[in-house]
Amino acid sequence: MKSTIRVAAAAILLTTTAAMADTAGPAPKPDAHGPNISGFFSPFPFQGGEAIYKGVCQGCHMADAKGAVGAGMYPALAKNENLETAAYPVGIVLKGQKAMPFFALQLNDQQIADVVNYVRTHFGNKYKDKVKPEDVKALR
Repeated sequence: MKSTIRVAAAAILLTTTAAMADTAGPAPKPDAHGPNISGFFSPFPFQGGEAIYKGVCQGCHMADAKGAVGAGMYPALAKNENLETAAYPVGIVLKGQKAMPFFALQLNDQQIADVVNYVRTHFGNKYKDKVKPEDVKALR
């Protein structure tokens, strides 16, 4: 008798649980334009070189762009001769290098051109040739 009651109670519990699990409705359909990317790989909303630098870059390269050493080595961007050739920082921002992650998914061509131009004309850098979004697109 006890085992019959246990079996009946287990059956009721299982059917109730299954019925409750179905109340959420069907799973959402995927976006027709591709997957919705969220988290680190979401597009960054910052506009303009200074805003992008402050929102993305200065966490590692510091507000004065002098870099840092600690949990990793973050090179100085201030007075950096490697920035003379505009394609160099564009490639690094797009594809990353060593501990620096790539930002090709989070920043569009205009944003990358803006932040590279900002760094190349601030922090003691005086490189006058401008990066255009078309330049970035060609290096993607």
